[in-house]
Amino acid sequence: MAAPHIVNIRELSKVYQQGEIDVTALHNISLDIAASEFLTLMGPSGSGKSTLLHIIAGIDRPTSGSCRVQGIDLTQLGESDLAGWRNQNVGFVFQTFNLIPVLTAFENVELPLLLTGLSGRRRREQVNTALELVGLADRARHLPRQLSGGQEQRVAIARALVTDPGLVMADEPTGNLDSHSAQEVLGILQALSQNAGKTVIMVTHDPKAAAFGTRSIHLEKGELSRET
Repeated sequence: MAAPHIVNIRELSKVYQQGEIDVTALHNISLDIAASEFLTLMGPSGSGKSTLLHIIAGIDRPTSGSCRVQGIDLTQLGESDLAGWRNQNVGFVFQTFNLIPVLTAFENVELPLLLTGLSGRRRREQVNTALELVGLADRARHLPRQLSGGQEQRVAIARALVTDPGLVMADEPTGNLDSHSAQEVLGILQALSQNAGKTVIMVTHDPKAAAFGTRSIHLEKGELSRET
């Protein structure tokens, strides 16, 4: 039995204005993404893959069309409701790790939980669980400068996971990593889909990275060109 769809996108377009010129980032995209899928978005620079990722994550809004995630049409939510939905349902991993240098790995991972009403004890439990998932429980008290690039990205993944979101969004997560560290990070993302039931959506230009996913969508000039 096929997994139910968690994302339903219909006739979605995004147009940016640059001065007096309209720039089409996405044109008439329709796409379904299954729960627990590891989907990779591929295409050349400027193809619209990051824009599509940001719309699914509730970071950006389309110009037209609909984007339903977990049955909710994000285009119909106000800014406050959209921010609340995003905080509860989406974990984001960036190419640049975006860790705060003066905070330990533990404190960086804990940051999203400070916006919740969880007790200190519960926050500690969730942070420790997230760090264990990425294999860094023994690095909890280390500062970012005391970690390798691969370890920093794994801390960033733990931070994305600490609120237990259903969706994990990764924008070129291996772009700043060496080959060995990239393999580790991709293995973690793959395990989140296969073993933890997370829906993982990753932007990448690297076919070797895309091979870790269950499906690849290719974009060209804002349109879906093919699927592998």
